[in-house]
Amino acid sequence: MLEPLQDEFMRRSLAEMTLIGIAGGALGCWVVLYRLSYAAESLAHSIFPGLVLAAIAGLPLLVGGAPAVVVAALAIALAARVPGIGREVAIGIVVTTMFGLGVLLALSPESPPGIQEVLFGDILGPTDADIAAAAGLALLVAAALALLHGRLLAGGFDRAAARSLGTAPGRTEAALLILLALAIVVAVQGLGNLLVVAVFVGPAATARQLSERIGPMIGIAVATAVLAGLAGLYLSYYAGTAGGASVALAILAAYLLSLPVARLLKSARGEGSAPAAGATIG
Repeated sequence: MLEPLQDEFMRRSLAEMTLIGIAGGALGCWVVLYRLSYAAESLAHSIFPGLVLAAIAGLPLLVGGAPAVVVAALAIALAARVPGIGREVAIGIVVTTMFGLGVLLALSPESPPGIQEVLFGDILGPTDADIAAAAGLALLVAAALALLHGRLLAGGFDRAAARSLGTAPGRTEAALLILLALAIVVAVQGLGNLLVVAVFVGPAATARQLSERIGPMIGIAVATAVLAGLAGLYLSYYAGTAGGASVALAILAAYLLSLPVARLLKSARGEGSAPAAGATIG
């Protein structure tokens, strides 16, 4: 069990994955409760051309991902204003367009040999800058969620009642999306464009099966993300599998395991079906 920790690259990988897991688990709970999982996936895929351009230019992925998120958000906002085009349709149009553009760029002659790392990440080779960015993300998410906790709780429980309490649910959701975009841009460097959404949805979905209150739910989600990251990295070390894919597989395994556990817990409490998402998040 301790053998992998003797290698410097594994210790660094565990440090980055732990920090990303803390941020992803906590933020993911609100993503799931506000039903923004599709938005999370869309943001992750929309930044692909920016990531490819950064890789071609030999720049950090963060340099390409940040402006790509802004472009994607503006494009979605403009497409949604077209008569007859709703929000989900606008997201679908922008995501497919930008991801397709990223694929074209990735297949260009200027594309570097290691471009697949943009898609699947390089969690086994984090730089000092990657770890520092992940630490900054964890601190930012913790501070922002603590500051927005009351507003998020009010808006998630009852949007109409939240307005009567002086809270603007639309602004709160916008702040949540901005935070999510920043988190994806940082986490994508380790987990890749295709797999990064797993850490923002899977642990929170697992915790939602096991808890009906937001405090315990966040704690379970963070623990699930961190432990799944550890399990995925150990699987990668001993089985020789891709690091990011192994972490995503461990997150999926945790969710599948939570389903029968949740049924047993409900049976022990004599409960029926699961309550609505917004009814018990307090």
